[in-house]
Parts: sequence; structure tokens; C-alpha cells
Amino acid sequence: MQSPKRVRKADFPWWLVAACALALAAGLAIAGNDVYAQVFATVSKGVGITVFVTLVAFVLASAAGLGIALMALSSSLWLRQAARFYVEIIRGVPMLVLLFWVAFVGAPGLVAGWNWLTLPLQDAGLLAPAMVRDVSLLWRAILALAIGYSAFIAEVFRAGIQSVDPGQVEAAQALGLTRIQRFRLIVLPQAIRTILPPLGNDFIAMVKDSSLVSVLGVADITQMAKIYASGSFRFFETYSIVAYIYLILTVGLSMALRGLEQRMRRSHSRD
Repeated sequence: MQSPKRVRKADFPWWLVAACALALAAGLAIAGNDVYAQVFATVSKGVGITVFVTLVAFVLASAAGLGIALMALSSSLWLRQAARFYVEIIRGVPMLVLLFWVAFVGAPGLVAGWNWLTLPLQDAGLLAPAMVRDVSLLWRAILALAIGYSAFIAEVFRAGIQSVDPGQVEAAQALGLTRIQRFRLIVLPQAIRTILPPLGNDFIAMVKDSSLVSVLGVADITQMAKIYASGSFRFFETYSIVAYIYLILTVGLSMALRGLEQRMRRSHSRD
């Protein structure tokens, strides 16, 4: 049997040391090379859009996913079937196809529906007709990512909620707690420990999938890289920088989420 000291040595994150050393070396190479520095300065302008798209889409997807998970656990057959239908259909559509559908089919359909509902107001001159261009491509992309990931996040929430011991829920019900109180005080605090790791994985995956919004011309990291590379023909330098920036974002988020999981685990062990 291994001693605790040997186990600690085996668990030391040498991969992280190597990754940090590689990131530092790459950063020094970028700072010391005019071409790489120029590429980095151009591509990094899209970081703000990438972060904004990811955060807003993830919040919307989490809210929708929680609602769908609660529908899937409902006592109503119709709600359960509707939730299962949504999850299976959305998960079966590639994210890029969903992005195009929402942008070029869903958004015009929503505008047409709004115009139909507000037709009396338009005829009275109280409201101008809405135009498809009023819905920016940025928000179409955010909506598509939110819809696509809500199906996956719904399954994460469902599995986490079902992992809670039913006996505790029954005990809370016997004490007179309402359904909302049982969920808020008993189910959710315990389920979050199960939910957090896969939810963090979905967040990191969304950071990477946010690069798909570049096909709509949204000025994220990938779009800025496409514009620069097509004008300078420096494809190697440009996409090396793109990979470098995405790795910094995803590895940094992975470490932050891992630290949060460990803190929650220590807090739970003390309790």
C-alpha cells in the first residue's frame, strides 16, 4: 500500500506546471515577435464578444435547462413527454445547423409572428412594423447557443435532482415544507454538488462552441482571426494565436472550477 507521501507526489499536477511553462514561453515569443504581437493585438479584440456570448448564453441555457428538468420530473405526463421531446430533438441537431436555423429561419419567423400579433396597432399607426434586421446577429447567435445547450444542461439538472435521497424529501414534506421550500432548502443544496462538475464541463464546451458564431459574422475571436488571416495570408501565425487564447480561457476556467469543487467538498466534509 502506498504511503500518503507517495500518493501526494503522484498527484502533484506536473501537467499544469508544463502547461504554465508552455504558456509563458508562448507569451514571451509573442511579445518578442512583431508579427505575433500584431496578430495577438488584432485577435484579442474579439475576447470581449466571446466572453459576453458565452456568459449570456450559458445563463439563459441554465435557466431554461432547470425549467425543462423540472418539467421532466413533474407528475404530469404531458409535461414529462414535452420535456423529453424537447431534449431529444434539440440534442439531435448539430450546433452549427441549429445556429443557422435560429438565425435565418427562427428569427424571421419570430418577427413575422410579432407583426401579425401587433397588426391592429400597426394599422392604427401606433406601432411600426418590425424588421428582421432589428434582431442582431449577435443575439441570434446567443439564442441558438442557449437553445442548444439547454437540452444538455436539462439532463444534468435532472440527474442531479434525482440523486438526492427521496427519504429526505419525504421527511421535509412530513415537516410541512412546501414544494418550493423542499426544493430550495433540501434538494438544490445537495444536488448542486452532483451538478457542478458536468455543468462546468458544459460551460467550458460553450466557450469553445462560441467560435461557431463567427459564421454569422459576429466579431468574436475566431471571426477577427478569419478577417486578419484572409487579408495577411498569415494563417499559421493567426490560428496559432487563436488556439493559444482559447487554451488560456479553457484551462483557466477548468482550474477555477476544480478549485470550487474542492472547496465545496471540504465544506461538505466539515459539515
